[in-house]
Amino acid sequence: MELEQQIKNLIINSLELEDISADDIADEEPLFGDGLGLDSIDALEIGMALKKEFNLTLSKDKEANKKYFYSVKTIADFVRAQQNG
Repeated sequence: MELEQQIKNLIINSLELEDISADDIADEEPLFGDGLGLDSIDALEIGMALKKEFNLTLSKDKEANKKYFYSVKTIADFVRAQQNG
């Protein structure tokens, strides 16, 4: 399964989004605010799920994390960068 698809499924499952399928989430659509409409609590849930699933280390810098969590694509790029060391 492609990483972006895996991340979309992880978001849907960790947030229990019953009305949304992976096909409803565009790779480059913002996840927060005007995009998918997620909030900071959702970000924490996604962060925990990503750490568990991909063994990620998240930054203590909130601005850096906002950049990583902007969209499915930016999360996928972050995961790839961490996995490639």
